Amino acid sequence: MTEALAHAIRVARGGEPADLVIRGARVVDVLTQRVTEPRDVAIVGNRIVALGQDLRGAEIIDAGGLYLAPGFIDAHVHIESSLVAPGRFADAVLPHGTTTIVSDPHEIANVLGIQGIEWMLAASEGLDLSVLMMAPACVPASPLETAGARLTAADLVALADRHARVLGLAEMMNYPGVLAADPDELAKLVAFAGRPIDGHAPGVVATDLQAYLAAGVASDHECLTAEEAAEKVAHGMTVFLREATNARNLLDVLPAVTPANARRFAFCTDDRVPGELLDDGSIDALVRMAIGAGLDPVTAITMASLNAAEHYNLRDRGAVAPGRRADLILFDDLDAPRPHTTIAGGRVVARDGERVGGHEAAPGGLPRTMDVAWRDTLALARAGDRVKAIGLIADQLVTTAELRDLRGSGDVAAPQPGDDLLRLAVIERHHGTGNVGHGFVTGFGLNAGALASSVAHDSHNIVTVAADDHDAMVAARAVEAMGGGLVVVSGGEVRATVGLEIAGLMADRTPQVVAGEVAWAEAAARDLGCTVAAPFMALSFLALPVIPSLKLTDHGLVDVDAFALTDVFE
Repeated sequence: MTEALAHAIRVARGGEPADLVIRGARVVDVLTQRVTEPRDVAIVGNRIVALGQDLRGAEIIDAGGLYLAPGFIDAHVHIESSLVAPGRFADAVLPHGTTTIVSDPHEIANVLGIQGIEWMLAASEGLDLSVLMMAPACVPASPLETAGARLTAADLVALADRHARVLGLAEMMNYPGVLAADPDELAKLVAFAGRPIDGHAPGVVATDLQAYLAAGVASDHECLTAEEAAEKVAHGMTVFLREATNARNLLDVLPAVTPANARRFAFCTDDRVPGELLDDGSIDALVRMAIGAGLDPVTAITMASLNAAEHYNLRDRGAVAPGRRADLILFDDLDAPRPHTTIAGGRVVARDGERVGGHEAAPGGLPRTMDVAWRDTLALARAGDRVKAIGLIADQLVTTAELRDLRGSGDVAAPQPGDDLLRLAVIERHHGTGNVGHGFVTGFGLNAGALASSVAHDSHNIVTVAADDHDAMVAARAVEAMGGGLVVVSGGEVRATVGLEIAGLMADRTPQVVAGEVAWAEAAARDLGCTVAAPFMALSFLALPVIPSLKLTDHGLVDVDAFALTDVFE
């Protein structure tokens, strides 16, 4: 190791050739907020060692005046939401210039606990993509649902102590518990004091925000307005601008970014389906969107690299400078960066939108995660003439609380697709409890049939949305029979499936294949009248009881504002 360091020093001083030289690149210098004239960048192993002119190298990449910037960092992402295993996820995002991610594995943790997190660490070990993780703070996300596991502060600290890639505590979703000084939540915050602690606080402002910050939380990615974001950064938070498949908040929040506070912002994708990762991109898509809306390009690239690195104390990356990790992107248009070449750890890993090399198969060793005590029907006995329905909002995770009249006078509270009033059910799948939560939703636009999924944030029970109760049961049973996945049913027949054999959340197939399967299932849903752009992603978040206003779990309908169960019938 000493000799390797001595070699790097000699290369930096011009005494020996580098392993790789990128020649004639205009460097986006995020440290000084400028773009340089063409220069060379020398790399030894996985590190940058020098910038200058006419540097020598065993291998030369002629940049020909292309822009060179640090690789992008996704400040908060759930790999599981891509529906593919970590290596397949890397294949999707590396061509888009994302070289580091800070992942929260709380999806698989809510199914399999520490075993699931350890599997994610093993599956991401040694990838060209740097996969760093945060210890999931909320397993389960709330006491109002049944998850597959329960993790304590002691569990999480032990995990972080075992693995250097676990940086801190992931999004503290149970902000009502923190504000109520719940001892279990406070124990986690105390245990991770001095390490990064991420937040999850939609709409939390004023004294509640100050209390949340005083508890040690340092970031948030759930801002809905520029005013909310401005208040949070003014109080010391780092705000991640998010543009996810079903939570499109970037343009609403972007006006909060100013030249004076821009270092307090980063970017995150949170949850993106595979087709969007492949076609639109990862963090690069957010950078282009921000620049297109008027943000200075160097500022945007700084937010996508240095800001995220410094938030997580990753001093070895985030800039094109000697001593930094050689995670780099080359592109030709500063106003719309589309990576031409991605270099990770000093090696070319993607070129012209295509992955160079690839990954090995994901490890095995995980058990089947379906233990359902089935009931005879998913029909809901009628107990009134008006119901509380979840109001879906396009491209948002928040929902409204609606009151709707039921037609007729039968004994069953049936779906009314003609009125866009569909039935929801959440079926517990981890412990065979037989729990089924019943509810209604508006805004889905399904005229017939049913959709079902084992991806249902964050406890990942089986969730169904249906214009017909019988089709809902057929779809749910098909999910269980596959060991997890997405299903479309109409007329009692399965019309489309996407198998997710890894914890009912992911597949070890290429992102292109899974994207094609999801597109097929979404097309089948559209054929049944569904009007939601990403119906399975939207469905999955209707079960998350920590985002206002109404949600459904296996325990029942949740009034998130009151953080309590509420009756479906008024």
